[in-house]
Amino acid sequence: MPPIPAAHTPEHMPRRAMPYFRVTVPDPDLPTDVQRALAEGLTRLAVTVLRKSGARTIVHLNLVPPGRYYIDSEPLTDGRDAHVEASLTAGTNSAAEKAAFIAAADALLSDLLGPLPRSGVALHELHPESYGYNGMTQLDYYRRAVAAPGAPEAAAVPVVSATH
Repeated sequence: MPPIPAAHTPEHMPRRAMPYFRVTVPDPDLPTDVQRALAEGLTRLAVTVLRKSGARTIVHLNLVPPGRYYIDSEPLTDGRDAHVEASLTAGTNSAAEKAAFIAAADALLSDLLGPLPRSGVALHELHPESYGYNGMTQLDYYRRAVAAPGAPEAAAVPVVSATH
């Protein structure tokens, strides 16, 4: 991963970066109220633990049949499991914040889905020039935020569709 420019190190970057969470649960019939609680809980943790913007937080629930979820080369046939993957902008959170998020997300999964002996949480950090939102890289977003402090997030670059 290329180094992050000094002007965009964690102490200089806005904390309102956009996280993307994909939650895989081997239960295509997971009740709607539990689905909503997962989305609300992860968004709340993104805001309170990782100091991200709730408005820029995306939670994607991937509900799969248990026969398509394998553990030790065998399809899951009994019980539940879950796995959370998060895409975060590199350098926007400390090791302590990431550890606290992993612990809190695991507790959230267990609270909502019951005991999960094999659950996992993975945080993937992406360089700000390789990660974007609404047609703008995070690096360009940070540059604009530094150049115009207090500017609304919605004032980002307009999305232009390409014709193929």
